[in-house]
Amino acid sequence: MDKVIIFDTTLRDGEQTPGATLNVQEKLEIAWQLDRLGVDVIEAGTPVNSAIEMEAVSLIAREVRRPIICGLARALPQDVEAAAKAVEMATHPRIHTFLSSSDIHLMHQLKKDREQVLMMAVEAVKRAKTYVDDVEFSPMDASRSEPAYVYQLIKACIEAGATTVNIPDTVGYSTPEEFGELIRGVFQNVPNIDKAVVSVHCHDDLGLAVANSLAAIRAGARQVECTINGLGERAGNASLEEIVMALRTRQDFFNFITNIDTTQIYQISRLVSELTGIAVQLNKAIVGGNAFRHESGIHQDGIIKERATYEIMNPRDIGVPGTILSLGKLSGRHAFREHLLEMGYTLSDEALSRSFTAFQELATKKKAVDDRDIEALVAEEMRHVSDLYKLDHVQVSSGDPGVPTASVRLTGPQGEPLADAALGNGPVDAVYNAINRAIGQVVDVSNKLVEFSVKSITETTEALGEVTIRIESEGSIYTGRGAHTDIIVASARAYVNALNRLLTAQRSRKDQKEEK
Repeated sequence: MDKVIIFDTTLRDGEQTPGATLNVQEKLEIAWQLDRLGVDVIEAGTPVNSAIEMEAVSLIAREVRRPIICGLARALPQDVEAAAKAVEMATHPRIHTFLSSSDIHLMHQLKKDREQVLMMAVEAVKRAKTYVDDVEFSPMDASRSEPAYVYQLIKACIEAGATTVNIPDTVGYSTPEEFGELIRGVFQNVPNIDKAVVSVHCHDDLGLAVANSLAAIRAGARQVECTINGLGERAGNASLEEIVMALRTRQDFFNFITNIDTTQIYQISRLVSELTGIAVQLNKAIVGGNAFRHESGIHQDGIIKERATYEIMNPRDIGVPGTILSLGKLSGRHAFREHLLEMGYTLSDEALSRSFTAFQELATKKKAVDDRDIEALVAEEMRHVSDLYKLDHVQVSSGDPGVPTASVRLTGPQGEPLADAALGNGPVDAVYNAINRAIGQVVDVSNKLVEFSVKSITETTEALGEVTIRIESEGSIYTGRGAHTDIIVASARAYVNALNRLLTAQRSRKDQKEEK
């Protein structure tokens, strides 16, 4: 069986999802988990974009040693040089340079002709080759380009030293039949194609990213670029978990293998969701909350008798936890740590102590603590590791008739106490107003709430509730999430989480301006 190279771009294209901002340590944490997952290539970012991006890519290159670490660069000298600097300490460094190839991009965006673009692409590949042996080139918007010109670009870039050529469906325009035909055309019309790996990068604007990627693999592509949970620009990228499990589940049809440890899929899906603040939709294939749930009586009866009647994958194969935690409020710290290890979580002593305290508090309120509850508690710990402001106390008075009133107390970046109170149209509005007043004593937190949603982690009335919010400030979206058995407290935590993301982004932009 042939091997398919899994190129993960969660830290680059995935972070371009509106609201999915990650700091340096969060990027490193995801990179470590991608390493455990077994991806072959990690595209860690675009180093030229900012000092923070340069720091993140450089740190990942130094720390994560097994996979190829890739930096993205436009076909410009300063971009290539920034990428080279960022990945210079990697065990296996790669520079990925790209340039548009479609007439619509050349005419309206680049304002250059085909010959000028070809020369720019070749020069970028040659420049990258002076720094690293492993160079990837992408003709952006290839699926809307003249095929003959794509072939010409690829041939010239391979001659210049490209070892991987990537064919992107940049705007998700293609269909499986025509995209597969484009890949076959590359093999038939590029005489030196045997000197490079053919890769694909598909977007999901028409919901065809995974189908297009699989069609390309059948047509000869041997690298596929994808993201955890299908994150990315607009409707997102091809989903890593869907591609990998399609190849594994239908090995009889595809006859391909990957290096992926599928038992790590569920955990990294949840990690990426928590750190980016982008929830996984319930009906998402493979990792959605309903992916292995059965409502129909006929289906339930079949599953009880034989799982294969209505499940084509075993949830254990992707690491889905299914146990009820056999611990209670009297259980010890050691047993809790051991169960976390079984679930794939390794926490520092300090983080373990906070999570164990939260578990004990929850165990006094719930009769049965589900692994999903434990995931939520660990996620809460992850969300607060790098917070500028931490919520210490929230109290609300509301009713009908009555005026909703909230008081809050927070801790600032230097450990300073901040407290205030406010009225609101409802208890959540009052809490948000109070938080704005408290943090507003120190820094401007002007924003607009654009989304507010609540879901139950488990099914009982005593369940943890999880709140997801999105706020907008200066044209950017910031996502926050919080969980608690009290939905008002969960709402407060979610709002503080979103504000921390907003303020961190503002600090980064300020630092960049000062450096310039």
